[in-house]
Amino acid sequence: MRVITGSARGRRLKELEGQDTRPTTDRVKEGMFSILQFDLEGRRVLDLFAGTGQLGIEALSRGAAFAVFVDHRSDAVKLIRENLKVTDLADRAKVVSGDSMEYLSGVREKFDIILLDPPYEAELLEPALAHIARFDILSPHGIIVAESPAGRALPALAPPYGIYRTYRYGKIGLTVYHRDGNEGESNDNGDLFGQL
Repeated sequence: MRVITGSARGRRLKELEGQDTRPTTDRVKEGMFSILQFDLEGRRVLDLFAGTGQLGIEALSRGAAFAVFVDHRSDAVKLIRENLKVTDLADRAKVVSGDSMEYLSGVREKFDIILLDPPYEAELLEPALAHIARFDILSPHGIIVAESPAGRALPALAPPYGIYRTYRYGKIGLTVYHRDGNEGESNDNGDLFGQL
């Protein structure tokens, strides 16, 4: 598992042992960051259910200003810190050890991009999306990218949140949500944040 591009391009990331963590495949990761490629520079990113930290690290490598990584497993938290050191990105990151839902309930900051890739069998994706919308932690024009099994329809969220588009990569699906900037007003910006 390597960083695809950016300042840490080609750096090999350590992986967790066992079957509890399912790293995002390179094909899906490339698709995800193709979607986000013009909207990472200077953004604040939340990598929830971070596992190895590869998604948040990829975002940092591509120019995100700061990333918060959250995972409840102590071995995952340790590995994320190691991977951040390997990629020389630790100074632009914070690693949180704890339950993701509790983190969402207590967080007092907003993020521009939220990456969601929980273990499929844990049924955490829908509750996480509901928490994000309920506590409104996504910045205006922000983006959520949620990974799930292809064909699994993820729920619509109440305004100002909405589904922008879904993508399929073999057996994996990516659902992209956005948050409007000014409810009831259109935005004519040329970037993805404005168009979503």
